[in-house]
Amino acid sequence: MKNRPARSLALIGLLAAFALVTFVIESQIPSPFALPGVKLGLANIFTLVALPLLGRKEAAAVLTVRILLGSLFTGTTVTLLYSLAGGVLCYVVMALVYQPLGEKLTWVTSILGALAHNLGQMAAAMIVLGKNVLYYAPVLVLSGILTGLFTGLAAGFALKALRAVKKDR
Repeated sequence: MKNRPARSLALIGLLAAFALVTFVIESQIPSPFALPGVKLGLANIFTLVALPLLGRKEAAAVLTVRILLGSLFTGTTVTLLYSLAGGVLCYVVMALVYQPLGEKLTWVTSILGALAHNLGQMAAAMIVLGKNVLYYAPVLVLSGILTGLFTGLAAGFALKALRAVKKDR
């Protein structure tokens, strides 16, 4: 397939755009949880989809574009710091565990990524606030498991649908 690099670049752009739009929309919706820092993280679905479809570097590009532009559109420098700390740690964990776990366990990859994201954000909070926030860890562990499960299942369904469409072509 001689247009593979162009197709990959176009898919990176589409996934990054979808992730960015999802991130911006989600940031405008009041959290269903009455706890600070807890949200679904739906934009992560697109990073999870990019990992098997495109590869690690390309998934990192989707995540980076989403974090940089999302923080620019919705937040402040502190938002960027929290997003980078959580997002980078989340990505590293997902990139390491995705291949050994496989596509059928995308939901496990997502849960581990969500837990890593929360850990990264807690570390950033301790730096920014200059105090220990580990007392909040149980809340973030529970929310990471639940939200990671939800986004992981959504990404798994999306991958299955995309693979079915590709087979039909």
